[in-house]
Amino acid sequence: MSWEYSCPKCEAMLNPGCAIVLVASHNKDRCLIGLHPQPGKYEIYLPPSVHTVDGDHWAFACPMCHEDLRTDEDENLCELTLRIDGDALRILFSRVAGEHATFIMHGRVIRERYGEDSSRYDEFVGHG
Repeated sequence: MSWEYSCPKCEAMLNPGCAIVLVASHNKDRCLIGLHPQPGKYEIYLPPSVHTVDGDHWAFACPMCHEDLRTDEDENLCELTLRIDGDALRILFSRVAGEHATFIMHGRVIRERYGEDSSRYDEFVGHG
């Protein structure tokens, strides 16, 4: 199965290699971050000088158009477009460091959910 991620604003491809590449920022830290492309895998790739602290809220932006990737479902979730074998879906993921919550959405309906923290968003995701 192949996963192809793009920006929901400008449609730029975000995983030309083995990771999803985004601009991440928190306080004074601003860098490129790599996220594992397989939903439910929470490995991140950061520059050696950047560290995360569980609970910190990071901002994510497209490296091409620089638009904020937060979604309207919840301010703690970001959105990308995900193409799986040709189907265009929405993927929502937590921007809170250490929180494991990912949703594959067909429109506003949850198709799949991942992560032990995904139930925190039951009230906000998949209703609408």
